[in-house]
Amino acid sequence: MSSQRLSFPDAEAASDALVFAARAARLGDDEVRLRAEGGVLAMTAAVLTPRGLMDATPTVLGMRALAIDPELVCDFVVTASALAPTPDDPRAMLLPATALSPAWAGIAPPRGGWSADGTIPASTLAALGQRGIAAVAETVPPDAGEEIVRTVRAQVWGEHVEALAGLPRGTAFAAVALGFIGGDEQARVFRAGQWTRLSLARGHVLVRGPVRSGLTAVRTTGPAQP
Repeated sequence: MSSQRLSFPDAEAASDALVFAARAARLGDDEVRLRAEGGVLAMTAAVLTPRGLMDATPTVLGMRALAIDPELVCDFVVTASALAPTPDDPRAMLLPATALSPAWAGIAPPRGGWSADGTIPASTLAALGQRGIAAVAETVPPDAGEEIVRTVRAQVWGEHVEALAGLPRGTAFAAVALGFIGGDEQARVFRAGQWTRLSLARGHVLVRGPVRSGLTAVRTTGPAQP
């Protein structure tokens, strides 16, 4: 990386980036992808990813888009918890010296070709996400090993739910864990090949894989937006 910091238009954008990174760091893998082009920085974190062919955990990514220097072009993955504010400029964020190469970063959702496919109430995401968090906490035994924890998480978050337009429950978990639910709004649903995107005012949840149950999202019309 040629620079040790990223500069944002204002302190609020820099703070938003650090908040997203901090939330991503608590989800387990502690990694965030920074991809900038055309004045937009897309910060992506892997909320849930399978490990191995027998792992039923769905691929669920969370993305936050922020304004950035229009001349900046970059694409790399860093340790989320290593991102930090700069002591001399509240509009900037310090970067770690080393980039990472996680497997999930090589599975990128399409940048175009999205079709609008309904909406899901944010309240539904919040309720299903909180229920899933409680179910995981109640099911995992004390002092459980990593394999047991991953098995329980895969069962809970991998369940496909009609109220989520046929998406896995982990979609709701991502929206809750990353702080994307902020009020009485409708998450817009978009489809592109094997990917589905839920777009909220505070961020996007991207899910890779087939829809396995009936679609119950409310149909809407309008252009698909990245």
